[in-house]
Amino acid sequence: MMESKLKQLRKAMDSTTHKGVHFTEFQKNNIRKAVLTDIKEKPNRPNKLVIFVISTFAICLLAFFVSTELLIKQNNEKINGSPSTLNMWEVRHEYKENQNVIFSIFPDPELKAGTPYGYIFSFKEPFDIFKGKELSISAIHKETGERIQVLSPQKIIEPSTGYSSLQRFSTTFQVPYEGLWKYEVYLDGKAYGDVVVRVAEKAEETPITLPADIPDFVQESDFENIDWERKAVEFGDRGILGNENKSGVIGADMPSLNGQKWMWHLWGVEDVDLTIVGFHKETETVHKILLNGLGWTIRAYGPNNGADAHTPSSVKIPMSGEWAIFLYTDGKLFDKLVYEINE
Repeated sequence: MMESKLKQLRKAMDSTTHKGVHFTEFQKNNIRKAVLTDIKEKPNRPNKLVIFVISTFAICLLAFFVSTELLIKQNNEKINGSPSTLNMWEVRHEYKENQNVIFSIFPDPELKAGTPYGYIFSFKEPFDIFKGKELSISAIHKETGERIQVLSPQKIIEPSTGYSSLQRFSTTFQVPYEGLWKYEVYLDGKAYGDVVVRVAEKAEETPITLPADIPDFVQESDFENIDWERKAVEFGDRGILGNENKSGVIGADMPSLNGQKWMWHLWGVEDVDLTIVGFHKETETVHKILLNGLGWTIRAYGPNNGADAHTPSSVKIPMSGEWAIFLYTDGKLFDKLVYEINE
């Protein structure tokens, strides 16, 4: 009985899990791989030298950008003033660093656009700062952003007359528009400092009025294009002051506000009627300068001092300042003599 039951049990087991093929070839390969590999393959670690080089490069790059940003900021502060005035356009006639005045400016109280005006820059630093360097000034207009160089590079050789440094550095220039202007000072092309001034609108142009008794051939248009930079120069053995080989005067360098004798000299003409008209730059007014009832015209004839014609006369200059003396020969504009007469 027991023998029969054991046979039945073996037969049942052979027909289930213990009989036949129990693993596929794929499952066998996986089992072998798991048995032969005791640990997973570890990833390779980066080379320490590579890490060092990359880190060093990153640090240097960061330092470069930081230092560049600081340099730009310092340059902006240098040309625009201290951080409190950075990019600000309030009127200020002093440039300060650390609350110390480096220089100041004294513009003309009547400052207007389109007309040359004088400026005095008072620099506070010792003369050694400026000696041998080139000083230049640029002007920037707030409204338009236009930049112009109002003073070309000028080499500093000596201090202001009567001073130990540039306490009285004077210059004359004009700006074309009204409004706020920033004047930037440079030494050898490097920003030194700046100030901001307000420039009034252009003065209304008034027509030139000619005296009633002036000769008809003298026209208002004659006085429109005067080259005030073409000053009369001295030439010849007798100290003639004028435009060489054209016209000149002996006596123009003498005090003439209270009367003086001038000797007129002309080149290229002989025995002509010489009409003399004075034009005052600051007031834009026309004046008769001949005295003793000579009117506007005198006769020039005969060579003298190398000139082809000459004539003496008494003159009186009505007021000090810059003058353009217009000379007409036989009713035609002949020359213009530009003088600075202050006494």
